Amino acid sequence: MEFAKARFPEDTLIRLAELVYDVVPIVLKEQGKAKNPAPNVDAISGTLQYYYGVREFDFYTVLFGVGRALGVTANLVWARALGQPIERPKSLTTAMLEDAAKAQ
Repeated sequence: MEFAKARFPEDTLIRLAELVYDVVPIVLKEQGKAKNPAPNVDAISGTLQYYYGVREFDFYTVLFGVGRALGVTANLVWARALGQPIERPKSLTTAMLEDAAKAQ
């Protein structure tokens, strides 16, 4: 949001996103819908993509996923560079998860 406000302060959609960013958390608190609401990156990323000419809305999620994948990849590269072991997440079936939940 700070990037958008600093560079495109007069853009109508940026100003609308800023208004939503400022007003919605207050309304959610007043309605008792959330204790500490804070907009995430999606609150502005789509507006910036639109500003830069990405008008194919189906690509917004793809671009968000690509950014996440790059972040994960960077972490993996650093882990390998620092000699940390390869992480192998445990594979669980739905039945295994249900059994674990029942045990709790």
